[in-house]
Amino acid sequence: MTGQPLLAYVLWHWARPGVSAGDYEARQRAFHAALAASPPAGFAGSFSVAVAKAPWAAAGADAYEDWYLVRDFAALGSLNEAAVTASRQGPHDAAAAVAGGGTAGLYRLRLGAALRGPRFAHWFAKPSGLRTVDLLGDLEPRVAAVRGALWMRQMTLGPATEFCLHAADRVVLPAAYEPLVLPLRAAWPPVTLGDAQGGTP
Repeated sequence: MTGQPLLAYVLWHWARPGVSAGDYEARQRAFHAALAASPPAGFAGSFSVAVAKAPWAAAGADAYEDWYLVRDFAALGSLNEAAVTASRQGPHDAAAAVAGGGTAGLYRLRLGAALRGPRFAHWFAKPSGLRTVDLLGDLEPRVAAVRGALWMRQMTLGPATEFCLHAADRVVLPAAYEPLVLPLRAAWPPVTLGDAQGGTP
């Protein structure tokens, strides 16, 4: 989807104490399925991954990371309204009822194509003194080589670092980037190897 506008509302959330992972994930999947069955205008799909050791989510404990993809800021507003109305309201409320907490951010796709089920996330900040245009130029061949997706935080919205590189495998980045590499497990949708290597939801 390179060359086309694509934003991602990224939601980190985690279960209340005493709620089983199976129950929690089932409720989350039901909401994603309801959203996919009746999508709002400009919605481009969603995926969810299980993650641990992210300092900004559940203090590094087990958590989930949802990526809701939209075409533009207007579509982001439509998603906000649609998530809690009509056929999506029941699944949304059921999922929210067992959530112990959450935080969110906003990202824009800068390089590559969104992956349905990335297996690794590489989080990093722009090194001091490096221009964004030079960072993108440096990373473009690396992202292309691994068929990954590079996301950039928008308007400083979110607790995580400025950049996130999704890929099917670990990617060697310049030492100056000091990436935090987190393994991911697909929670929604079920993915195949081809999904993890590229393509939009």
